Amino acid sequence: MSTTVTKSARWGDLLPRILSAIVMLAVGGFAVWIGGVWFAGLAVIASSLMAWELSRMTRGEGFDASILVALLTFAVLVLAIFTPASWSLPFLLLPSLIGTLTPRRDILAFAPYALIIVLTAIALILLRQINGLWALVWLISVVVASDVLGYFAGRILGGPKFWPKVSPKKTWSGTVAGWIGAVLVGVIFWRVMGWSADILWISPLIAFAGQLGDIAESAIKRRAGVKDASNMIPGHGGLMDRFDALAFAAVLAIALNLALGFLPDTGGFTDPTPDLPNLTE
Repeated sequence: MSTTVTKSARWGDLLPRILSAIVMLAVGGFAVWIGGVWFAGLAVIASSLMAWELSRMTRGEGFDASILVALLTFAVLVLAIFTPASWSLPFLLLPSLIGTLTPRRDILAFAPYALIIVLTAIALILLRQINGLWALVWLISVVVASDVLGYFAGRILGGPKFWPKVSPKKTWSGTVAGWIGAVLVGVIFWRVMGWSADILWISPLIAFAGQLGDIAESAIKRRAGVKDASNMIPGHGGLMDRFDALAFAAVLAIALNLALGFLPDTGGFTDPTPDLPNLTE
């Protein structure tokens, strides 16, 4: 009986996980494909919800400012989309600044992560708008390949821990395997898509940023004493649990791209929605 119960508990969330994954894939895939206001809207909403999760996990005693932080994140992102960057950029700091003025347990963790969350939406929108569909496909592929290969290599090979005080489960074997997976993705885009060979060193660097994002979120959850950022996604936890690596990877990708121009303008198959204002103007 106990064995049956254990197996049932272990696989009890399988159906919700599968259904949630299908919904996320369908909604995210549609938004990435079509771009424009649809993708921008999804990015803004997702980042606002992640800001809410972060604020909840790091809140102190007293007033809970989580909804306020989420609304501020939404407001400054909408402002950044529809106004020139030179005017709106200072407002991107508001969620971090206002959040630190409310009862907060982990200010040093909250403030920079809140800014990363704000920049994530902008980074994803810019990549889709400036470089097109395939730039996002590359970014997501790098993060997924790094995560999948890192997971299996860490479980199978084990070995020394990467950063035991912060992330006890992550190993060097899994970390390196994640870099190798990212390089393989880079090879595909280099040879098949005709991108510059720079993508071969950019890809593992982006993967490493994603790994750091995963470690950072794990550390925040551990300090908060929670298993998941929230229960927003049935069987998966919260948005931060699913997109922590993508957040850090996206911010580094757009920073390197704006500085070095390593991603080509790949365009997309279709983009029938109106273009958004250029956030870089």
